[in-house]
Amino acid sequence: MKNQNLLSWMKQLTGFAGVIGASALIGFPAWAHITSNTNVANATQSQQVPGKVKTAASPAPTSASPASTSAAKDIVAIASGDAQFKTLTKALGAAGLVTTLQGKGPFTVFAPTDAAFAALPKGTVDDLLKPANKAKLTKILTYHVVPGSVLSTSLKSGDVKSVEGSSLNVAVSAGKVTVSGANVVKADIKASNGVIHVIDKVLMPPDATK
Repeated sequence: MKNQNLLSWMKQLTGFAGVIGASALIGFPAWAHITSNTNVANATQSQQVPGKVKTAASPAPTSASPASTSAAKDIVAIASGDAQFKTLTKALGAAGLVTTLQGKGPFTVFAPTDAAFAALPKGTVDDLLKPANKAKLTKILTYHVVPGSVLSTSLKSGDVKSVEGSSLNVAVSAGKVTVSGANVVKADIKASNGVIHVIDKVLMPPDATK
């Protein structure tokens, strides 16, 4: 009789333990989810504290924040790493301006895209890249550079003197900016030694034909 009571008591205990185990398994995922979210939130907050240098867990760069990811690079490094500036990068090398635009500056560069160079009359780019035309190419490229670091928020309508010596005409209207007829299609790409504004046209100084 005692053995039967003992067996019955053990069965009840086993069943009770099974219920507790099942409850624990059901409840665990929810607890794990909350803990996971809490840890991620804490990690994100710690990465935003100034002075943190960890990058392994940092979010991938997005097109929405180009400035934060490129500001550590100089103007030439940014241009050479951007697929839309292949012709510009090649031209800077041919003109001997790479070292200049890697310098302290600061500079504001109105950078024509490959499409802008391709829109020039046929053969123009190839002709400009010839060693014999280095002076002319340098003149054209420096016409795209303005001393100082000028963000789009500081651009105002009027003339501004380029490094080449001639003036560029800046027009600001209804949120649109043009520079001597070229549209600024992307502004404020910050570099360590200045800023780049992308334009859709190659600018020619008044006496470029000389």
